[in-house]
Amino acid sequence: MTITPLMPVYPRSPVRPVRGEGAYLIGEQGERYLDFASGIAVNLLGHSHPHLTKAIQDQAAKLVHVSNMYGSPQGEHLAQRICDNSFADTVFFTNSGAEAVECAIKTARRYHFANGAPERKKLITFASAFHGRTMATISAAGSEKMTSGFEPVLPGFETVEFNNLDAAAAAVDAQTAGFLVEPIQGEGGIRPSSPEFLQGLRKLADEHGLMLVLDEVQCGYGRTGTFFAHEQYGIEPDILASAKGIAGGFPLGACLATEKAAAGMVVGTHGSTYGGGPLAMAAGEAVLDVILEDGFFDHVKAMGDRLRQALEQMIPNHDHLFESVQGMGLMLGIKMKVDSKPLVPFLRERGLLTVAAANNVLRVLPPLNIEESHITEFIELLSSAAREFEAPEQ
Repeated sequence: MTITPLMPVYPRSPVRPVRGEGAYLIGEQGERYLDFASGIAVNLLGHSHPHLTKAIQDQAAKLVHVSNMYGSPQGEHLAQRICDNSFADTVFFTNSGAEAVECAIKTARRYHFANGAPERKKLITFASAFHGRTMATISAAGSEKMTSGFEPVLPGFETVEFNNLDAAAAAVDAQTAGFLVEPIQGEGGIRPSSPEFLQGLRKLADEHGLMLVLDEVQCGYGRTGTFFAHEQYGIEPDILASAKGIAGGFPLGACLATEKAAAGMVVGTHGSTYGGGPLAMAAGEAVLDVILEDGFFDHVKAMGDRLRQALEQMIPNHDHLFESVQGMGLMLGIKMKVDSKPLVPFLRERGLLTVAAANNVLRVLPPLNIEESHITEFIELLSSAAREFEAPEQ
């Protein structure tokens, strides 16, 4: 038998973390890595944050799991806090971002079913998107890379060009249920929606009675300097999928919706065995305790501006590799002139963790509580590596 005990679906790197301290991961041999990947935007408070750790420890000693057949004071409290700080009137808790997007898709279709238009099933989605790894979410993304070998994909999605409002408008027909879009594409290369595009989708949704569904799994929860990224566009969605940073690394996702949008989500229409369990709720509460403190989002914006400025100052020194910086807050991407993937392991060998994205982009996703000293160290490591890096011939 040659297959590994862990199903070999990941190209796992030699980095083998066993401990974390703030913005650093520590490997089996004691080696330290500056973690500007954060578990791909998950560890928004860094590693081993004392408030988050204590909350999980305390709750684990009291109650880990109960079925959703019973009342959930923990879930009710966290959902109310999220609603109080967002557009939403109701929340369904999941275990992951993909499940949150699945719930969002079902909520959008069920809205039309409940309003006498069951034929409205189609969601208009956008090229280069990433919505998760389930059958519905890879079908929604419409990427051959994601669906190859898993066909048939699920019907009910039409993919058009990202940031192209005319293409989105042209795809609307009598079967359309709504739009599913990331305000900032993550896997697709840290590509922000233009204000005209996202505001235009809101207007189209209002004009045609459609649901605007935002996937803020990666860009939400403070990553861009506001609770959710759409706040910076001056619009509100009908439905939103959240996850990643929502519990700082503990598995948790959430589907948020207005009362109107959730009209069809009645008893028996959806469920989850583990979603909304007491342990996940404690982790979610601890994260909210920290990120809703006065000044936290201002700190994210300030560190984001500082990091962008430092990168823009560095790029001319390595203009054979780097082209520009894109993104918002602490969700930044460095557009490269060569394939970004070979640089990622090169940086790992020098103690710096980042993530590649599509379109030759190097993703920079540090914890949201970093300080200027971390940015200085990051720039020094990146600049030093860039001096030594030789891009493979393409």
